[in-house]
Amino acid sequence: MSAPGKRRVETDVMKLLMSDYEVNLVNDNMQEFYVRFHGPAETPFAGGVWRIHVELPDQYPYKSPSIGFMNKIFHPNIDELSGSVCLDVINQTWSPMFDMINIFEVFLPQLLRYPNPNDPLNGEAAALMMRHPKEYETKVKEYVQRYATKEAVDAASGKGETGEDSDGDAEMSDMGSISDDE
Repeated sequence: MSAPGKRRVETDVMKLLMSDYEVNLVNDNMQEFYVRFHGPAETPFAGGVWRIHVELPDQYPYKSPSIGFMNKIFHPNIDELSGSVCLDVINQTWSPMFDMINIFEVFLPQLLRYPNPNDPLNGEAAALMMRHPKEYETKVKEYVQRYATKEAVDAASGKGETGEDSDGDAEMSDMGSISDDE
């Protein structure tokens, strides 16, 4: 990574660390970390807490970051199993003018507020949203209650009731993909 690129990563990650977001670096590496993200108010995702995995490529900020939801979410533009996000601003129209804080303050909240069922990663969520909006909203809320509670995120990140890191946070290799065994 070039010196300006490294400096940009450090600047963007420091902005996140100094924000209200809870950020956990993986092995003190500023190119890979987890962010605790809260669902936007006045949406079916309100009250939900997700653990977002972020990886910054060596070409950052000229190449977009990789973003993934670690706990399940029911949304037309988020793959339920992998947690991958289908978001134009991250996948196609990313610009070096954007920084990491934009993703958590603007892009992800807007994605949850205004899903695009015409470009789905989760066909079931897209179909339900278009055909039966009330049922879609009910299912989103069920997922929030089941998979996106503070307790679910703490369990996924290896934190105990005290909120302190347990040994489970040191090795994240088992969190590479979300299993479907619940």
